[in-house]
Amino acid sequence: MPLSVSMKRIDMTSFSDSLHTAFFLILAFDPALWAIVLRSLSVSATACAFACALGFALGAFLGVSRFRGSGLVIGFLNTLLALPSVVVGLVVYLLLSRSGPLGFLDWMFSFKAMVLAQTVLVLPLVTALTRQIVQDAEHAHGEQWTSLGAGPCMRAALLAWDERLALLTVGVTAFGRAIAEVGAVMIVGGNIDGFTRVMTTAIALETSKGDLPLALGLGLVLLTVVGLMHALLATLRWAASRWNAGVTQPLNVRPW
Repeated sequence: MPLSVSMKRIDMTSFSDSLHTAFFLILAFDPALWAIVLRSLSVSATACAFACALGFALGAFLGVSRFRGSGLVIGFLNTLLALPSVVVGLVVYLLLSRSGPLGFLDWMFSFKAMVLAQTVLVLPLVTALTRQIVQDAEHAHGEQWTSLGAGPCMRAALLAWDERLALLTVGVTAFGRAIAEVGAVMIVGGNIDGFTRVMTTAIALETSKGDLPLALGLGLVLLTVVGLMHALLATLRWAASRWNAGVTQPLNVRPW
């Protein structure tokens, strides 16, 4: 038997064994695996909550406001959409380092540092998408609120509420972006076992160590989470389109 064929068989056997062990770790609720998963979900959910709170307000205001330099602000915001996560991690690292302006917080290599990094990472995404949604709503029926005497802040709040289903899709998109990134949390979190290790950083570390079952298990859970996010996103978009179209369907309830 050629050496290349035998090596392929060994690799396939190793992969199948690792995949089998990975499924076992997931289904057996392995404490180490699920601790990493829960920490990752907590970091990304907290970061998205902060990013949405800030991004919805800022994006809605930019969507209805016209001021000198607004084009530059929007252009800068769109530029930040392509900012690599490692650059965000580096900036937050410099801010939180002992010699940085936020060094007094003593957040380096902590849960708070990872939340801050992911918040900075997804905030431009939430703000830009919110601005576009509210701006489109402003063009469609913003004049009605203006005629009733609503100022920019009031119009921004009312239009954002009208587009609340669309904004939910923005939040889901931000969560998917946050939970799948690795660079920022690796730099500011340090990937400390039991404290700052999340799914993406653990996958990178365990793969380099050769612990394929744990890496595969975390990868499968991460793929499942991202898949559920996309399914939820599709559902919210469908609900938003039905809502905007004004289509309602009565429930098909049959008596027993």
